[in-house]
Amino acid sequence: MTTPHAVAHSAALPVPHRVVTRAAEAPGVATIVLEPVRSALPPFVPGQFAMVYAFGVGDIPLSVSGIDGDRLTHTVRSVGAVSAALQGLEAGATVGVRGPFGTGWGLPAAAGRDLLVVAGGIGLAPLRPLVRAALAAPGEYGRLNVLIGSRTPQDLLYAPETRGWAPRARVLVTVDRPDGRWRGDVGVVTALLDRAAFDPGTAAAFVCGPEPMIRATAAELVHRGADPGRIMVSLERTMHCATGHCGHCQLGPLLLCRDGPVVSWTTAEPLLLVREL
Repeated sequence: MTTPHAVAHSAALPVPHRVVTRAAEAPGVATIVLEPVRSALPPFVPGQFAMVYAFGVGDIPLSVSGIDGDRLTHTVRSVGAVSAALQGLEAGATVGVRGPFGTGWGLPAAAGRDLLVVAGGIGLAPLRPLVRAALAAPGEYGRLNVLIGSRTPQDLLYAPETRGWAPRARVLVTVDRPDGRWRGDVGVVTALLDRAAFDPGTAAAFVCGPEPMIRATAAELVHRGADPGRIMVSLERTMHCATGHCGHCQLGPLLLCRDGPVVSWTTAEPLLLVREL
């Protein structure tokens, strides 16, 4: 079988991709692996997103949760008509994909530093490729810490894989609402920082999750001596065109589909302090 090659595409035209596998992750959440039917899109980097089109329904932005050559992985939570259609697809189905869009995490710039990855809920999805890239280059970085927060044990994503990240990384997990079988930590994800192995003054941090969790994590890291310019956060606003033309994803001076979704806390903090912005 010939491997598709990347060719020039219009950002407005979806490129056909086939669902290779689908795996249920949590209630209402599934991970789909896509491969190009013919030509491939340009390469993605961790932190970027694609516009994924369910034919006859519509398209939505989805962060890449895995990058394997021309294959893209997306983890989809069913919250609307398009996400419900994509979340329910089975192997063999065809979707349209546009991209890559947005800014990446900038992991190469963190070479030689301790890495702190903090994820809340579905926010682990766009951080997963970053963790995989760091694990694949162990000599490039210092200590790798992955802190994961979830509402319940049932909502935890990629549980077998995250367990396999240890002992190459320090992986700490907490939930808000434990069940009778949970024996791990309970509470907010920032409570795990005391057990993470990193030098706050020089470490690079990568944070994704609900906005209150991002604000609390970044504030705590700055309090501990972290440089706001080395705290990278992924922000979310309603994206529509993904090319910076429609203005749906505007956050102050930023259009997040173009200037984000990943920005430094230096950029994000003053914007997130403004109510209703």
